[in-house]
Amino acid sequence: MRVSKRLVLLVLMLFTLGVLAGCGGKQEGGDKAGGDKAAIETIPVGINVELSGDLASYGSNSRNGMVLAIEEINQAGGVLGKELKYIERDCQSKPDEAMNNSAALAGEKIIAQLGPLTSGAVAGSTPVMMQNKIPLIAPAATAENVTVDEKTGKTLDYIFRVCYLDADQARRMADFALNDLKVKNAVIFGSTSDDYAKGLAKYFEEAFIAGGGEIVAKEGYVNGDKDFKATLTKLRSKNPEFIYVPGYYTEVALLIKQARDLDIKVPIGGGDGWDSPDMVKVAGAEALNNTYFANHYSVEDPSPAISSFVKAYEAKYKKLPDSFAALGYDSAKILAQAIKDAGEADPAKVAQALAKVKDFPGITGTMSINEKHNPVKEIVVIEYKDGKLISR
Repeated sequence: MRVSKRLVLLVLMLFTLGVLAGCGGKQEGGDKAGGDKAAIETIPVGINVELSGDLASYGSNSRNGMVLAIEEINQAGGVLGKELKYIERDCQSKPDEAMNNSAALAGEKIIAQLGPLTSGAVAGSTPVMMQNKIPLIAPAATAENVTVDEKTGKTLDYIFRVCYLDADQARRMADFALNDLKVKNAVIFGSTSDDYAKGLAKYFEEAFIAGGGEIVAKEGYVNGDKDFKATLTKLRSKNPEFIYVPGYYTEVALLIKQARDLDIKVPIGGGDGWDSPDMVKVAGAEALNNTYFANHYSVEDPSPAISSFVKAYEAKYKKLPDSFAALGYDSAKILAQAIKDAGEADPAKVAQALAKVKDFPGITGTMSINEKHNPVKEIVVIEYKDGKLISR
């Protein structure tokens, strides 16, 4: 049978491409001593946090804490003889983007995800993590339903957190107002835009009344508001002894500044959403005097572990670590402990190990994970005093 030159050339070309593809494939996949070395010696961990959007300050600081912890872990020899390799994604402060990121990270074969920060963004990630059976550790999602299925009341097998709950911090502030500040009545002026602030308002009111106090007025604002003076003037007429302001620093700083401009001198309190350097920048140190908020730790704490963390963070990022940085750091450290306890980097076994953590020495307090995957730990009240954060 006659063979054309064109056919011969085609066969030769296909043969050459096949050889090249084979060589290329061998280089890409490698063997145990070569190309697969990185895959064998690293444990992939997802970081899915708010690096842009309205809450970029929270997410960026938490991410910094996570990275610092991972670097320290790797410098100390890693976990089970392997280094942690983080894969970073920006959820843009959006629940749907958090969900998309989690799907992408699951495709990267991560063994756990750190973040997001907010309860809404964690809710976006949760179905993906549950479906893929990959543990998620939420650094700062404080809503009641983060780790529990609202319909069944069942604890979600793969969702954990290292922060306290909204109910816990609201009750702590109510107790502080009643018993430390000795106030007898209060007004609530909080954000109505998100479940975080609405939950704090609800739990504070319940605890304050149960403790013998009286709520004399309740008002709300919408996230993004800039002018609070009319409502503050209305609340001033109620002669409150305390003002509870559940919300994020983006509005709270302006609200407090305007309250002081109106000569409202009574103590003002809130939750961990206040924790940001921008509070002092916007409100001013003097306006923040006699204000208090529940928080996860104090940067001024002199204990050796916290002092070491603060020093390392400040050296790396040229700023002091807020509570979100500390919570991010703790989330990475507790994950490393769970991998070690599990004995292998298997997501299901890591989740089981996380559920059994006891007396973990975190920067934000010694914690044990309870049956609802929440940490049992202390809550700090922070006072602003001449721009400084003082633990009460």
